[in-house]
Amino acid sequence: MQRHGSDGSAVIRLRAAGLILLIAHLVLVAWLTLRPRDVMWVTAANLEPLAGIKADLALGPLEAARRIGEGLLLLAPLGVLLPMAGGRLAASPWASLFRTVMAGALVSLGIELAQTVVPGRVVDVDAVLLNTLGVALAHLAVVPVWRGRLRRRRPGPGAGRGQRPAGGGGRGLGMLRDDVSQGATPRIPRVGIAP
Repeated sequence: MQRHGSDGSAVIRLRAAGLILLIAHLVLVAWLTLRPRDVMWVTAANLEPLAGIKADLALGPLEAARRIGEGLLLLAPLGVLLPMAGGRLAASPWASLFRTVMAGALVSLGIELAQTVVPGRVVDVDAVLLNTLGVALAHLAVVPVWRGRLRRRRPGPGAGRGQRPAGGGGRGLGMLRDDVSQGATPRIPRVGIAP
């Protein structure tokens, strides 16, 4: 098999860019969330779902919007970068959403668990909820449209120089092959069966 055309290389470049941006984003998130804070006191860990959000809402609309928005936006880029790094164009929308949201939830949970050993940081279950919701919203807002556009740009079977995507389970990484006829099928003369 040979790689032909710009379609396969474009998807590979997109996947490589996704991996680089994903790593850069995770490094930034780690720097923001795992740095020790020099504070006189810290609040207690929040292990009750939605208690922190209720407390944020009690601070007024502007402060609540800022705090909840920070929680939603921190890991939201993962909703786009994880599918981009995966490179799947023909993925089921629901399976893609499930995989991405679960990966985002695990990253958020890992951050919260790592914060237990960082001075000045405390565990907050609402941060996991908001981070995961942000991943889901970003995925739903961007990925279906992005995949649809990329699928429309891909050449169909028999398009351009007799090339078509080889079967690959919908990975979209585009190993292409020629559909040019290789000639007649060779025939083997009948051979008698030995006694």
